[in-house]
Amino acid sequence: MAMHAIAPVDASPQRDARSALLLPQFLDMRALTRTLAAPLGAEDAMVQSMDDASPAKWHLAHTTWFFERFVLARDPRYQAFDPAWDYLFNSYYNSAGPMHARARRGMLSRPSLAQVWDYRKAVEATMAERLRQRALDEEALDIVQLGIQHEQQHQELLLTDIRHALWSNPLQPAYREDLPVERAGRAPLRWCARDEQIVEIGAAAWPAADAFAYDNESPRHRTLVAAHALANRPVSNAEFAAFIDAGGYREPAHWLSDGWATVRARGWQRPLYWHEDGACEFTLGGWRERDPDAPVSGLSLFEADAFARWAGARLPTEAEWELAASGVAASGNFVENGLLHPRSQAAADAGMSQLFGDVWEWTGSAYLPYPGFVPWPGTLGEYNGKFMNAQWVLRGGSCATSRTHIRPTYRNFFPSDARWQFAGMRLAKDVT
Repeated sequence: MAMHAIAPVDASPQRDARSALLLPQFLDMRALTRTLAAPLGAEDAMVQSMDDASPAKWHLAHTTWFFERFVLARDPRYQAFDPAWDYLFNSYYNSAGPMHARARRGMLSRPSLAQVWDYRKAVEATMAERLRQRALDEEALDIVQLGIQHEQQHQELLLTDIRHALWSNPLQPAYREDLPVERAGRAPLRWCARDEQIVEIGAAAWPAADAFAYDNESPRHRTLVAAHALANRPVSNAEFAAFIDAGGYREPAHWLSDGWATVRARGWQRPLYWHEDGACEFTLGGWRERDPDAPVSGLSLFEADAFARWAGARLPTEAEWELAASGVAASGNFVENGLLHPRSQAAADAGMSQLFGDVWEWTGSAYLPYPGFVPWPGTLGEYNGKFMNAQWVLRGGSCATSRTHIRPTYRNFFPSDARWQFAGMRLAKDVT
């Protein structure tokens, strides 16, 4: 890649301070990606086990393409590392140009994994130099901040996608055999009730706001939340096993119509990574004895909803969930903990437990725009808004989420039948 002189920008103490703040965030985030990808060989990194997943090599390249395409290429003198890769590693930004089909990302034997690592190194070095030299304007710094958050999303996808790929391999090898295991028992199930009230949810629009938030989290708005109660913790493996033992996957009365059709068509009998022996589950550390007290994961919206009906409850709305999480520190079992699997938690105070980390929690809220929603302008407006169709909201993050990525207003979303993520559930019920 040809290098060129750094384009100067007008001096600004505020912009200089922001560049200085973003530089270590950028470098730390990129270092974590390297760490997460380190156990993968070239063969591992090329595998695409289903259309909804992507090869690890593609994640590594796409997140680098994002910085190159949307930050570095803003300078007309910048010369792309390889212009042909603009087509290969665009994801879904139609306004940025054509792209390789998502379902065929696993066909990309070339460029090699080594070439992708070279690509990352070159773009990363140029990005770091731009930040050190305070050579990026405010709009470019906004995109850097977004790009950090974007790569954190792909860090999680890299882990969940490679778990699915290794599980799909008949040998079912471990991503890492040295992952630690922590077990701490299970807190008793309690209900935390709230009266009917009008609350504010959502985030202030970014970049006008001080803190980052995606456009789908705004605008902050008032909404009526009816009287309700939420379970103090997520549903456990043992509790979901009771649903299975009671014939939950054989009784259509518990299921949404499309859910029941999916169960029959795909032969679902248990969460995705549970072994038929009833005792083990496939983890990033390979097959392990399932912790009965840990939060259940690997659930689709269909399965979470069916369990809730069987339990005489329902899924929380996202407004109920956000109300419970407001003012709560976003601490928990995140990717930085190094477990890479949900853990049990025995201690529980009078409030809510495990709202953040461990498992994403399905809500009963469709992924739709908030009142007054306005997508970001330009190409980056394709980031969230165009997916507001036939998807459901999940909240709280997981054991594969970075702790610096999550917040009470964060809205994740997947279709009803998606079950390869670390997705679990928390029960809710109406209070009269």
